[in-house]
Amino acid sequence: MFARIKKAGPYQYLQIVENRWENKKSIQRVIATIGRMDQIEAKGQVETLIRSLSRFSEKALLVLSEKSDIDAEAKKIGPALIFGRLWKELEIDGILRRLLADRKFGFDVERAVFLTVLHRLFASGSDRSCDRWHGDYIVSGVDDLSLHHLYRAMAFLGQEIEDQKDHVLSPRCTKDVVEEELFHRRQDLFGALDIVFFDTTSLYFEGEGGETLGELGHSKDHRPDLKQMIVGAVLDQEGNPVCSEMWPGNTADVTTLVPVAKRIKSRFPVGNLCIVADRGMISAETLAYLEKEKIPYILGGRMRRVREIRQDVLSRAGRYQEVSSTGGHSPLKVKEVVSAGHRWIVCLNEKQAKKDAADRNAIIESLKEKLKADPKSLVGNKGFRKYLSMDRETVSLNEAKVKEEARFDGKWVLRNQHGSPRRAGRPQVQGALARGAGLPGHEERSRHETHFSPKR
Repeated sequence: MFARIKKAGPYQYLQIVENRWENKKSIQRVIATIGRMDQIEAKGQVETLIRSLSRFSEKALLVLSEKSDIDAEAKKIGPALIFGRLWKELEIDGILRRLLADRKFGFDVERAVFLTVLHRLFASGSDRSCDRWHGDYIVSGVDDLSLHHLYRAMAFLGQEIEDQKDHVLSPRCTKDVVEEELFHRRQDLFGALDIVFFDTTSLYFEGEGGETLGELGHSKDHRPDLKQMIVGAVLDQEGNPVCSEMWPGNTADVTTLVPVAKRIKSRFPVGNLCIVADRGMISAETLAYLEKEKIPYILGGRMRRVREIRQDVLSRAGRYQEVSSTGGHSPLKVKEVVSAGHRWIVCLNEKQAKKDAADRNAIIESLKEKLKADPKSLVGNKGFRKYLSMDRETVSLNEAKVKEEARFDGKWVLRNQHGSPRRAGRPQVQGALARGAGLPGHEERSRHETHFSPKR
């Protein structure tokens, strides 16, 4: 039995959890949810609970009474051992030390960068938070580092360099040089980029942060009241990170794909580059550029908003081809549809289709009960409203809308460059289709909840 923190949206809850074995598997059962951490900490209820429980433990009573002769300090060593090994295998330390060879900072910048990366992996938060955090860990070479050293190390990575060739939206900086050297060190003789996956997220600032890039914009963290920045990440066909980009917080997703495509072509050896991105990246200007430059692409389509998809693409008959059934996941099936000169790939996950249908049926059953009790109370509920027909006097279930929604169960639609070679048998393209099929909704599943905390 143990205590844990459970995240739910912007809040954290303290829970008491029990581990037990069932059918040769370890199952966790929540015994009690104590409350929201910010509220119970503010009231000092955590300490009250600990002291109350200590009545049943003689050892705990001794420690709390300060009459015990126990005087021990524990520090964690695992994070630095594991990620320190990866750090050296990737040769990041060597790249940083080469770039720092002619610089005289007066402290170990490479160790400061490693410490901040380790902190982001395990706790996230500001550099000030990192300065407090590492006191509980054993990390080689960081004992003499102070908060201002961490600030200077981050400034070094973000420092603009002389070579500003082909920079777009944001200037080239030391961080870009590190990314390029990392790519070249792990590149084999024929390792040109063929397929890249691109997506963006927003990171928000608290306190006085974000003086340079911080702007108000569309917040994917549901914090429109705070300044934010936009971060774009590019992965290769194996899922390895290639590079990242940072832009002001009011940058729209649809304006980022073309600049990223240009920078990739100028920074890295490119083969027959195929760009995979989600539906938020699509615009007429973006598609026109990709077609003009003959850059193959796989882009997520908006099934409900694009009339061509809704009325034509999803209505076409055709046989699905299975392209992915690994890792214990439900097989992914795809079929090609050409409509109005555009090439579309319809993807079907049958397991997801069953889940979508079950979720919708549960909503409809609940909706029917609420319609009998108080129909007008449903008007403001977004989850219910799309299934309702409303006029001045009555609120009723829209059966046609329910039937229409069923057409989308378990499906995603991707737009592929029309006329590009049909290489669905290639493992790289199969992987692109498998990952691309999750693009419309993958962000909610894969986003790492990161924000910049106040300077405190």
